[in-house]
Amino acid sequence: MSTQAPAYARRVTTRSESAAATRRSLIEAAGVLLDLGGVEAVTLREVGARSGVSRSAAYRHFADKESLLTVVATNALSELGDALEVLANSDNSPEESLRSGLLSLIALGRARPHLYRLMFTTPAGDPTEAIRVAERTQGLFLEIVGRITGPRRASRYGALILTSAHGITGLDLSGHLDLDKWHTSAEELVDTLISLLPKAK
Repeated sequence: MSTQAPAYARRVTTRSESAAATRRSLIEAAGVLLDLGGVEAVTLREVGARSGVSRSAAYRHFADKESLLTVVATNALSELGDALEVLANSDNSPEESLRSGLLSLIALGRARPHLYRLMFTTPAGDPTEAIRVAERTQGLFLEIVGRITGPRRASRYGALILTSAHGITGLDLSGHLDLDKWHTSAEELVDTLISLLPKAK
């Protein structure tokens, strides 16, 4: 008796795999265009051209550029959540885990500022998946903070730490976090923030 899948099943699988590969290619192309020129540079025409598919093919996967950008931002938030999960499950101290997470976020802002801003902008497309992913990422972040401050104070100090990290990233990107002017760096500021956190009782 043959163990090979029927020809129809193989064709369906091939079409499904091809569609998934095309979708991944479109998302990657959108990320490249975003890095090069910001949100304005991302159009389904350009995304399709960079992916080697027609504009109509791009529209078969995404209704508009807002839907595509929502997926790009959601994927980035998901990757950030994955990194936080690794840190939360590591043998590092919570302070070390928090430092690594915050520095990773600042590094992302430095390397991919347009993506960084997009991640923290309310999605123009369907926000359902973005909200789910953001809640998971926030939960992991607060879990790490709570190991330092205690769970009851995690939200307040988590918000303080995150808004401070955003401020550090913004000043760093604008060039206003000048070492000669402030005599400190983003890394030192993160260390100072963490040192100021109250310890769980």
